[in-house]
Amino acid sequence: MALPITELSPADAAASLAERGGPEWTRQLIDELDRTIRTDPLDRFVTLWDLSNAAAARVFGVSRQAFSKWRATGPPAIRSTAVADLATATDLLDRYVKRERIPAVVRRPAELLGGRSLLDIAEQGDTHAVLEHVAAMFDLRRIQP
Repeated sequence: MALPITELSPADAAASLAERGGPEWTRQLIDELDRTIRTDPLDRFVTLWDLSNAAAARVFGVSRQAFSKWRATGPPAIRSTAVADLATATDLLDRYVKRERIPAVVRRPAELLGGRSLLDIAEQGDTHAVLEHVAAMFDLRRIQP
């Protein structure tokens, strides 16, 4: 008789689920668990874009120490628009791009972005432009006949 999942070590539970569900199902499960647990917008941004605190701090034009404090206590209200822009862009990327590919997508220079990447644009402080470009990437109306 199989033990309830909560009586297994996390490593044993993971191995059992991976064996039973297969690689694609397991990846989807991990993504769904991450979405359920990781709800803080800054945490999702840093994790999905694969940024260090120092790199994320550059996006907001603050020190690494200030950004670390934001992660612990929340960003100041004056930064709420920038955080919301990046959170929405991150959610769109998470919806349409495999998570392991998001870091490459945000770092890849694109002709439509003037040879810059989404991360370059974010580091220049134009978070609204990041959101607009990400939304345009997935706007299917532009390819309809």
